[in-house]
Amino acid sequence: MGTGLWILVVILALVAGVALGFFIARRYMMSYLKKNPPINEQMLKMMMMQMGMKPSQKKINQMMAAMNKQQGK
Repeated sequence: MGTGLWILVVILALVAGVALGFFIARRYMMSYLKKNPPINEQMLKMMMMQMGMKPSQKKINQMMAAMNKQQGK
């Protein structure tokens, strides 16, 4: 029965490690996205204005579509 007990311990440790890893990765990604939000239309408009461009809504929509296509959404 010693071998069966070791197998059970290994399986339980594996399940606990996967669960713990999932929650740690989830917390890390949530904090990362809070610190570095993805680019939205407002941020894109501000960037264009800083570069000296006068952004139109059509141009912003085109750039957002190109960025979404690049990311594979």
